[in-house]
Amino acid sequence: MIALRLVISCLLALVLSAPAGAVDYHVGPGQPLAAVGDAPWASLQPGDRVLIHWRAEPYAEKWVINRRGTPEAWITVRGLPSPQGQLPVIDGRDAETAPGLNFWNEERGVIKVGGSNTPPDGLPAYIVIEGLEIRSGRPPFSFTNDGGGTSSYADNAASIYIEKAEHLIIRDCVIHDSGNGIFSGAFDGQTRDLLIEGNHLFGNGNVGSAFHHNTYTSAVGIAYQYNRFGALRAGADGNNLKDRSAGLVVRYNWIEDGNRQLDLVDGELEVAAEPGYGETFVYGNVLIESDDQGNSQVVHYGGDGGDTGLYRKGTLHFYNNTVVSTRTGNTTLLRLSTNDEAADVRNNVLYASASGDRLAMLAAAGDLTLRHNWLKPGWRDSHSGLTGTIDDDGSSILGAAPGFLDEPSQNYRPAAGAPLIEAGTLPHLATAAHPVLRHYVRHTTHEPRPTDAVVDVGAWERCPTDCLAIFTDGFESGETSEWSASVP
Repeated sequence: MIALRLVISCLLALVLSAPAGAVDYHVGPGQPLAAVGDAPWASLQPGDRVLIHWRAEPYAEKWVINRRGTPEAWITVRGLPSPQGQLPVIDGRDAETAPGLNFWNEERGVIKVGGSNTPPDGLPAYIVIEGLEIRSGRPPFSFTNDGGGTSSYADNAASIYIEKAEHLIIRDCVIHDSGNGIFSGAFDGQTRDLLIEGNHLFGNGNVGSAFHHNTYTSAVGIAYQYNRFGALRAGADGNNLKDRSAGLVVRYNWIEDGNRQLDLVDGELEVAAEPGYGETFVYGNVLIESDDQGNSQVVHYGGDGGDTGLYRKGTLHFYNNTVVSTRTGNTTLLRLSTNDEAADVRNNVLYASASGDRLAMLAAAGDLTLRHNWLKPGWRDSHSGLTGTIDDDGSSILGAAPGFLDEPSQNYRPAAGAPLIEAGTLPHLATAAHPVLRHYVRHTTHEPRPTDAVVDVGAWERCPTDCLAIFTDGFESGETSEWSASVP
C-alpha cells in the first residue's frame, strides 16, 4: 500500500512540474501569450505544456496537435480554471485557425490530433488534453481556415477530432454542442492506446441524424472511465457511446440516454485482425434508459456494416453494472448482431420501473449467459422471438425492487438490507485482468470499491465494517494497456 502510494505521488509530481528542458507556455489574461494561437504548436517538444488560463470570454480558436512526446515527458494541453472552477472555453463558432499551421480536414474538428503539413505529418504520441470546455464544432457554424478563408464545419465534425494518434489521454473536459463530441479514426490500425476519462459529454449530435454521437471511436486499445455521458442534442438520434475498437474497456461511467447507451460494432479490417477485438469489457457502469429515448435497446454488440465477417464474433463481458430503465413500454438489454456474438452477463442490477415482462434480455440472436443478476419476476427472453440461446442457471435474484438508497434522486447505491448485498458470484475467468476495484461517484470522479468475502450485485459495494478498501488509480495492475505505467 505504501509503495503504491509512493508511485502515485511520484507520477503526480511529474504531472505538476515540467521535465528538465521542457517549456511551459502560459496563455491568457496577464500571461506571456495572449492567444492560444501564439503557442508554438508546430514545434512543441517532449515535456512542453500549453497552459490555457480561464477568461470570461471564450477562446474562439482552433488548431492541430501533431507532435510526439515520450513515455517520460508527455506533451500536455491543460486548461487552468477560474477560482470558481470554471474551465477555459474553446469555442468553434467563428474560430480562427492558429497561425503557422497547415492541415487538412479542418472542417472535421475544433481541436484536431494528427494529419498536417505544418507541423510535418507523423504519428502524434504521448499527449494529454485536459481541463477544457470544447464546444460548437457543427453546422451551421463557420471558422477562418489556415488559408485565411471562411469554411463551414461538416456534419460529422467533433469537438476533438483524432485522425491518428497513439498514447493519447483526454481527461476532465466538458465536451458539447458538436456533431460528434469525440471522434477517433483507426487510421489502418495506427491509432492506439486512448484513455478517455473524467469528461462530461452531452448535447452533441445533429437533429434528425442517427450517424453522430457523443463519442464515436475506433482504435487498438481504448478505455473509457469515470465519464459522465448525458443526453444528446434535442432532436438528435445518435448513440451515446459508439465504438469500433479492439481492446475496448468501458468501466465506471455514468451513461444516460441516447438512441442506445452503448453501440459496440464492427471495426475496419486492420482493427478486426487484432487479438483484443473479440473480447470487450463493460463493468462498474450506470446505464440509464429514460422513457421516449429512441431505441429501446440499451446495448448493441456485434456489427452494423453488413459484412458479418468483420463483426466482433467474440464475448461481451458485462458485469457489476447497474442498468435502470424508466420506459413505460418495452426495454431490451442486449442486441447481439448474430449467433456468433456472445455475452456473459453477471452481477448486474437489471431494473425496469415497468412490470417485469417489459424487460427482455435479447433482441433475438446471440449466445447469452446469465449469472447472479437482480431482475423483476416475469422478465422475458425476447420481445420479438428468440433465435439465439440463453444459458440461465437460475441464480438470478428476483424481487419487486432492488433496494436503492434513493431511486427518485438517482442514488442507486444499495441501502442497508438490500437484496443486492453479497448476492454476486465470482467473475468469469476471462475477466481476471479486469477486476472491479472502483465506484463511480457523481459526477466524473471515483473512489475505491471495498471488497469482502462475497461481491455485491451492481455498480456499488455496500461496505460492512470489515471491508478492505482497495487503493489504486488509472489502469489496474495487469490490464491491457502496455503504457499504463507511464500515464501522467
